[in-house]
Amino acid sequence: MIAVHRVNVWVHDQQAACAFWTEKVEFELRADATFPELGGFRWLTVGPPGGGGPELVLMAIPEPPVVTREQSDLIRTVTSQGLGGAIFLATDDVRRDHALLTARGVEFTEEPEARPYGLDAGFRDPSGNQVRLTQSRHDGGTA
Repeated sequence: MIAVHRVNVWVHDQQAACAFWTEKVEFELRADATFPELGGFRWLTVGPPGGGGPELVLMAIPEPPVVTREQSDLIRTVTSQGLGGAIFLATDDVRRDHALLTARGVEFTEEPEARPYGLDAGFRDPSGNQVRLTQSRHDGGTA
């Protein structure tokens, strides 16, 4: 069986991203390793508590010589504007988790709203990545 294990998320600052995901969203730190032999490359992953579910790889935006300056700037711009795709988080209660995350300082760009597929709210991480908090109809959501 093939399953999603990790998803790469470009971040501007790995330390700020790690703090956001572990302190505000309350994901757990899964891996944090720095490799001097790879120029100080840092492998940093977080995921839902309890070790289940896919991990987010909080990947620093690459710099030259790995990519060109133009490519690095493009990744940074696209990420900042929330155009690099979205992270979809599932919950069984959007309103509860919206309140919890708001109390922890997460700024929502969209309040919980009924959609054809359930309840949905949106926020961004410190790098600008879009995050959707979704409660599917089959999980108790109403539309």
